[in-house]
Amino acid sequence: MKIVLEKKAIKYFERLNKSTQIRVNEALGGLLYEPPQGDIKKLHRRNNYRLRVGNLRILYRIEPDVVIITNIAPRGQAYKE
Repeated sequence: MKIVLEKKAIKYFERLNKSTQIRVNEALGGLLYEPPQGDIKKLHRRNNYRLRVGNLRILYRIEPDVVIITNIAPRGQAYKE
C-alpha cells in the first residue's frame, strides 16, 4: 500500500514548520499498517476518514492499494468544504 497526497494537502504540508512536518510524517506512516494506527475516525455520511495529529486534521480516503490524503488543515478549517 502507498500514500498519495493531493495538491491541496501538499501545499499545506510544505507550509508547516519542520517539527510539525515530522509529526505528520510519522502519523501518515501509521496508515500503512493493517489496521491503520492513530487517532482515526470515520467521517459521518462520507466515505472518508480523519486522522488527528495535535490540532491538525488529516482527511483521507482508502482505495485499493492506496491511501489518498485529500486535505491537511487545522481543526476548525478541515471540515469546511
